[in-house]
Amino acid sequence: MDRFAAIETFVAVVETGSFSAAARRLEVGQPAVSKSVANLEDRLGARLLLRGSRQLTPTETGRAYYAYARRALDEAEEAEQAARGSAVALTGSLRVCAAVTFARLHVVPQLKTFLAAHPGLSIDVMLDDRNVDLLEAGIDVALRMGELPDSAMTARRIAQSRRLVVATPAYLALAGTPRSPADLAGHQAVVYDRGGGGSAWQFRREGSEASVVLSGRLRVTAAEGVRAVVLADMGLAIASAWMFAPELGDGRVVEVLPGWELPPVDLWAMYPSGRRAGAKARAFVDHVQATLAEHGPH
Repeated sequence: MDRFAAIETFVAVVETGSFSAAARRLEVGQPAVSKSVANLEDRLGARLLLRGSRQLTPTETGRAYYAYARRALDEAEEAEQAARGSAVALTGSLRVCAAVTFARLHVVPQLKTFLAAHPGLSIDVMLDDRNVDLLEAGIDVALRMGELPDSAMTARRIAQSRRLVVATPAYLALAGTPRSPADLAGHQAVVYDRGGGGSAWQFRREGSEASVVLSGRLRVTAAEGVRAVVLADMGLAIASAWMFAPELGDGRVVEVLPGWELPPVDLWAMYPSGRRAGAKARAFVDHVQATLAEHGPH
């Protein structure tokens, strides 16, 4: 096995966490993977992996080597893509991570055209509302909303959505419609509690400001839960227009206090620390950005 193949094999082992999983990814036998990594360690004169009973863990040297190896593979892919020309379809695999609700509403339904344009490409989509470790999970690109969780990562802002107060007409018919931010204090609210926050908000309108602390009997850590509570006519919520796009479109949910503005929500494309965006990741992000601009709420 040549040097480049050995690097590719080591990267696959680190990203999948085992020799057997790496063998499946590379479509080779497990003994060949084990031998390749052992030969690589012998050639370098350093231990790259700690071999446990259930999983493989990179050593400190292994983590440093992985960062350079991953970058080398990305750059080789870039060179190959440039030589083939930008019109050539992408091939291989791409691992993407995104929040459950956002991906379900705005990413997964739009993958059909992207996959049709690149029939040789396969996509693994990890749906998780948490900020997972991209390097550990082998993620090529993650779509994250809000404040940047890690300034060491490579990030690109690709879209922005309004944040608004939402409720169902049925809830408002029973509880009344707030006319000012101060009126929210008398309403039941479901708080989207990610990271312990989400209850204090600053509203603005024509130069004036109003601070509000939402009160309610429910705090939910996932967007799907917020949607379920609001759609069950149990209260109002502050959320991005992305979260309730279908219901805002058909009237099942309405915007409350439309004359008041809240801080918008940014959508970021995040790449693992120390890595450039590869051609596949860039093409995917461009696709998401274009489809949101065309189909998404603003």
